[in-house]
Amino acid sequence: MNSTPAEAAPADAEHGGGNGLLWVLLAAAVVFAVVRPRAPMDYLRLVDWQTVGALAGLLAITQGVERSGMLQAAAARLLSRTTELRNLVFLLAASAAVLSALVTNDVSLFLLVPLTRVLATQAHLPLARLVVIEALAVNAGSALTPIGNPQNLFLWHRSGESFVGFMAMMAPTVAVMLFWLFAAIRFLVPRAPITLKPSTEAVPMQPRLLALSGVLFVGFVIALDQRWLLVGLAGVFGAFLLLRPRVLLGVDWALLAIIALMFVDLRQLAELPAVAALLGQMPIGEGWRAYLAAIVTSQFISNVPATILLEGFVHDLPALAAGVSVGGFGCVLGSLANLIALRLAKVPNGLREFHRISIPFLLVCGASALLLRLG
Repeated sequence: MNSTPAEAAPADAEHGGGNGLLWVLLAAAVVFAVVRPRAPMDYLRLVDWQTVGALAGLLAITQGVERSGMLQAAAARLLSRTTELRNLVFLLAASAAVLSALVTNDVSLFLLVPLTRVLATQAHLPLARLVVIEALAVNAGSALTPIGNPQNLFLWHRSGESFVGFMAMMAPTVAVMLFWLFAAIRFLVPRAPITLKPSTEAVPMQPRLLALSGVLFVGFVIALDQRWLLVGLAGVFGAFLLLRPRVLLGVDWALLAIIALMFVDLRQLAELPAVAALLGQMPIGEGWRAYLAAIVTSQFISNVPATILLEGFVHDLPALAAGVSVGGFGCVLGSLANLIALRLAKVPNGLREFHRISIPFLLVCGASALLLRLG
């Protein structure tokens, strides 16, 4: 059933789902500490600091871009050229899918979700729904290439396939996901005209801040590529602290805590002897069983840890790759990109809207991709 576009939440709205997930993850960490205590330094080793550090730098740079006024100007130009809601959503979803295949799913969200949030300050748009669709789009698009997401990079190195060969392996599953993505947009988004909100005072452009953010982004990406994380973080935070300290006030530190606790909790869960024993007894080595095991495991420990955990038990790499890709849908924990999208959107009830769309999408997409594999 088509829905009427809802008003966007104000900019200072509670982050998607609030900090409830943070407290749940913290409670789980306490339980693990009591049941299976370990040395303090061991907890730090559980965290993938490369991922957390990369997110910290990108969050700071994104704040710089937002405060520069560039997103507001880009949003106004886009709304002047796109007058129908469904066309706008198609454009955003397609952009998210393409960008995620080229510059990874997380980076594409850092580019598009802030723009979408600004669009919702200038027009009456269903912000939560748009961001959920963008999260689905990056999960689908990033599955195509070896560099689209971390699990693909891991499996590509294990497979021995060429870059193009890996894309050919993933193409059927990605085609199914994108087909249902655009079918979902037709179902969820009406062909309604976009209604602009009353004009507010224009945000002044700050070209120097935009230039600073652009230079820092390029430098930070190069630093990440060279594995110079600390150098990159020192450059980003040092530059903002000296030149534009107010930018750092907008960084979502709670998101970084959530991601760190996810690594602590989910990796401890995956290490439980009972989990390894259960997986060793199950016939998930290949075929549809491997595919379904990857989807189900992703719902509980996210698709990147699921890939690493199952790689020792599953011998059918195409089935594993397809399963963890589809497993990014469903539960918000299925993919790190889901959490990033909701936190960047800063909308109340974001988790509820996400699961209302993503769980049915997982069921339909998962069954379709399975039928394709069996066929």
